[in-house]
This record gives sequence, structure tokens and C-alpha cells, in this order.
Amino acid sequence: MSILQLAFQNFKTSFKNYLSLIVSLAFTILIFFNFQNMANSSTMDILGSENARNIEIIMQAITFVLVCFMIFFIWYATNVFLAKRKKEIGIYIFMGLTHQKIGQLYMIETTFIGLTALLLGLVFGLVTAQLFMMILMAISEISVPISFDLSPASVFITVAVYLAIYMIFVIKGYINIIRSSVLEMVSATRKNEYVQEKSWLLVIKAILGIAVLGTGFYFAIKEGGIEVMGNVLIAVVLVVIGIYLLFGGLIPLAFQKLARHKFFLYKNERTLWINNIIFRMKKNYRTYAMTAVLMLCSITALATGFAMKNRYDGIVHFRHTYIFQALSDKDNLYEILKAQIEQDNDVIYGGKIEILQLNEDAVDSRFNDTKVLVSYSQIKDLAESVGLDFDFEQPDENSYINVDQLHLMSFITDISSETITINQKTYHIQQRTDIPYLGYFQEMFSFYLVNDNVYEALSLAGDKAYIYNYQISNPNNFAISKQKLQENQNGLGLVSMDPNDNESEWIKVLYSVCIFMFMVFVLASGCILFMKIYNDAFEEKERYLVLTKLGISENTLKKAVSKELLISYGAPFLVMAVSSYFSVHALAKVMQTELLSVNVTSVLVIFVFFVFCYFLSRNIYLKNTGIQSHRKY
Repeated sequence: MSILQLAFQNFKTSFKNYLSLIVSLAFTILIFFNFQNMANSSTMDILGSENARNIEIIMQAITFVLVCFMIFFIWYATNVFLAKRKKEIGIYIFMGLTHQKIGQLYMIETTFIGLTALLLGLVFGLVTAQLFMMILMAISEISVPISFDLSPASVFITVAVYLAIYMIFVIKGYINIIRSSVLEMVSATRKNEYVQEKSWLLVIKAILGIAVLGTGFYFAIKEGGIEVMGNVLIAVVLVVIGIYLLFGGLIPLAFQKLARHKFFLYKNERTLWINNIIFRMKKNYRTYAMTAVLMLCSITALATGFAMKNRYDGIVHFRHTYIFQALSDKDNLYEILKAQIEQDNDVIYGGKIEILQLNEDAVDSRFNDTKVLVSYSQIKDLAESVGLDFDFEQPDENSYINVDQLHLMSFITDISSETITINQKTYHIQQRTDIPYLGYFQEMFSFYLVNDNVYEALSLAGDKAYIYNYQISNPNNFAISKQKLQENQNGLGLVSMDPNDNESEWIKVLYSVCIFMFMVFVLASGCILFMKIYNDAFEEKERYLVLTKLGISENTLKKAVSKELLISYGAPFLVMAVSSYFSVHALAKVMQTELLSVNVTSVLVIFVFFVFCYFLSRNIYLKNTGIQSHRKY
């Protein structure tokens, strides 16, 4: 029998054992292909060149993330396969095969697995491509005609990227085999990820883990100015390192301490599983840490999507507070412009406000934009006539309120140090608001609300102008009034808002993409734990066989397995749940939106999914270890 035939025979006989690995790899291929097909689709062109360009940038960023994810997942999957097969193929040494022949056998068998996963992923990717696009557009609430637009480039990119990554790790496995000794291969299953460490080393890791993770949490919620972005990056690095140290030090150390207390150890059959948990934590701590980080990424991605959607809805509402706005140096145009609009539309509310556009030489500020002063009483009157909230105390003689635009995100979370100097006098910020009192003009100028007396005192520091604001009952009928206003604007700076404007539709696409990324990372974390427990079951089969022969009942063994697997799923989940609060809190600060409900909901979704994975793993684990087939004699 040739090496090729032997590899194919092994592949066929062990296909059932490889199924979880193949399905997991096929899933990553399906997701990668669908995103590539969307990136190369012409569907988004209907949204305009600006949206299409932004969506393309999003897809490029998602592609980079997915490539990194594929590298990690394929690396993990091939390592699991290699560890599982090393002991078996090591036996071929005694049959006279050289290390090179055994390496070739491994490469061919692994290639069969990789190609099967690739074929399944592409087939299901092609079948679900249009459905994927329809779901994406439905979540995004974008109405565009969707056609089955299959891009050959998407197939080529998917195949090329996957095979390039996969073959790198296959070759790595081949090199590992030819450099391994017979003893290494025969005992490989007991060495996978196992690191024997002294208690004092675990204590050091535990202390470092708590300190690093706590520092990461601190930087995540720390407020500041433009340095917030740097704080976020520091927080990401520290949290990942902290989680790794937590699973490598604190958690195994805690179980070791519990195992030394007889009062704890000899209750509820804990002797059957507590030591195995200690061994499993030492052996699989990298896997648990990676799973926790993946789940943390999934919640952060989902929170990002909802934050972007909330801000998008807020920006749309912000910009459409008024359908028509006019800027003029004349103070008697409100009724004239209103009469022109009401020839074709009903004005349901509006208002006029005087502003003071400051001269450049009168202002000293770190931001180089047009500075405009507005008085407290005028903004208050405008808010009442328009129906907007206004609950600010009037600033004192040395303070101001920043009437700001609604940003998509802001990396300045601490405004206490912000100042502006006018005519060599410094004013300190009292508060910031993004309520759209001045509509779209708030995106064009920097408005500072000051005390009425300060406004009058600074009247010679700039030029007075007037903003006229109008909202109509039927915004979809704005075009007729717009045309008439443009024909008779007499030096007006006219702004009109199209209610059907899709300038920022790309944000909706990002929202739906983030939901998919949440699903991908959650499924990936569940698959990783499932694969690890699935393979561990074969290693523990002999142990449970011995325990059965010693007279321990099947029911007792089932309880021990249930508690052991509960901790295997529960530990990463609890670490993720705590860490997610800080990551989502930091994101909420940057996005200036409330995300606690999203955080709680996403954690509950992962909890339900992990409960499902737990029961599935438990049943398969009991079957693979032979516990369910044991009978009392």
C-alpha cells in the first residue's frame, strides 16, 4: 500500500473524528468568502461613490481581521490534529517507516482534511452568498436591489489565502514530525500544552495577572483628551496579557489551594474531578485564555455596531432638526422666508437667532476653525419655540457652554481643561451639549454659549449675523421650496436638508458587519472549546475505564464530568463577562452613547450559546470516554 493510499484510508476511517475540525474550518471559509464576495459586489455602488468608498475601507479592515482570525484558527486546528495523530503515526516507526515517510503521511492526510473543508466552505458560501447579502441589507435597513453577483475574484482570493495559510502550518507540522523522537510522538497526547510549574511561579503569575489586568481596566475607563486613543491601545494589550496570566497563574493556583483542604476535597465526589481540573487548567490554559479574548472581541464588536447605529440615528435626527436654514447679515428676513416656504409647505416650527462671528485676531484657541458666540437667553428662547430640551444654568462671567456637533466618535472624554481666550481673557468650559439648537450649522462652526452680559461686552470682537431656521410638515416636499429660496436668496447662505440623503449609509453597513463579527467570534470560541474537550475525551478514556473497574458508579462519574466541563466553560465565560464591562464602558465613553444594555444582552446571548455547547460537549464526552456504555456487573 502506498503512502497516498494509506493516508486516504486513515482519512476515511477517522472522518467522524475529524468532522468537528472540518466543519469549523469550513465555517471560517464560508464567512471569509461571503465578505470577499460582498467587497467585490457592485450592489453597494447604488449608494453613491462616497458610501461605496467607505464600505470598501470597512471591508478591507474586516478582511484583515478575518485573515488574522484564519491564521489563529488554522494554527490551532492543525496543532490539535497533529497532537491527536502523533501518537498513532508514531507507531509506524516500529513498522520501519522513516520520519520523512511519516511526515509525508501526515501532510497528505492533513491536506485531505484541508481540501474537504475548503470544498464544503466554498459550496455553502456560494449557496448562501445572496442570503448573506440580503440579511446584511435587512439588518442595515438599506433598500437596494440585490442580484446574485458572484465574483470569480472572491473565489480566487478565498482559495489563495486559505491554502497559503493552511499549507504553512501543514509544512510546520511536517518539520515538527521529522524532528521528533519516537518517545515524543508516542507520548505526545499527554504533552500538548502541558507546562509543569512550581507553586511559587504560579503565585508570581497570579500577582502579575491581577496587576496587569487591573491596569488594563484602569486605562480602559480613564478619561482624558486626545491621549485617550493611546490609552485604549494600552488597555487592549494589557487586558490580553492579563487574561493570559490569569489562566496561567491565578486560576490553577486557586484550584491547587482548594485541593489541599480536605474539608473541601472530600465532599461531593470532588476527588474525582478537582485534580483533573488542575491538570486541565495547566494543560489548556492558553486555549481558555484565547477563548476568553475571542469572546471579549465579539462583545466589543457588537457594542461597536450598536454604538455606530445609535450615533448614526442621532446624527440623522440632528441634521434634520430643520429642513431649511439661512445665514444672513440682515435681521428682518424671518417672516419673508417663512412666507416663501409656506407657498408650498406648512412651517410647523422655526426661529431666528443672532450670532457673533469672532474675528480671527480676537481669538486664541488650539482649534483652527470659525468661532461663533451665542447668548444664553437667545438659545433658551429658540429651544422653547422649537421644542428642544434646555436645562442649563447660565454661565458666569468666566465660563461658556460648548454647543457642539454630534460626533460619530470622540477621543476626548475629559473636557474640564478646555478653554478659549477672547480679547486676551480666558474662559473655561462649563458644559458641552450636542442638542441641535442650531441644526446643521453646528457642524460648520464652533458655537460658544456665553452669559448675556459677556455677549454684549464682546459685540465689537466680531461681526453679527442671523440664522433663520424652519421645519416643514412634509420634508419629502422640500425641493419646491428650496428652488424658490435659491432664486430669491439675496446673499443668503442657504442650507436645505434632503430627508432621503444617504450620505452616511455606510455606517449602517458597518453596524450589520459588526453583528456578523460578533456571531463569528462567538461561534469560533465555542468551536475551540468544543474541539479541545472532544479530543481530551479520548485521552481520559483509559482513566475512566480504571475508575469503573474500581467500582465507581456511572452516575457518580457523570456528575464528576459535568462539574469538570462546567468549569472548563465557566472560567473563560466569567473572565470575559467581567472584562467586557470595562471594554464596553470605554467604548461608550468614546462613542458618547449608553451601551450597558448591549453589554448585558450580548453576555446573556453568549451564556445561552455556551449552555448549549456545554450539554453537547457533555454528551459527546461521556460517549467518547465510554462512561455511558459502562454497566454495573
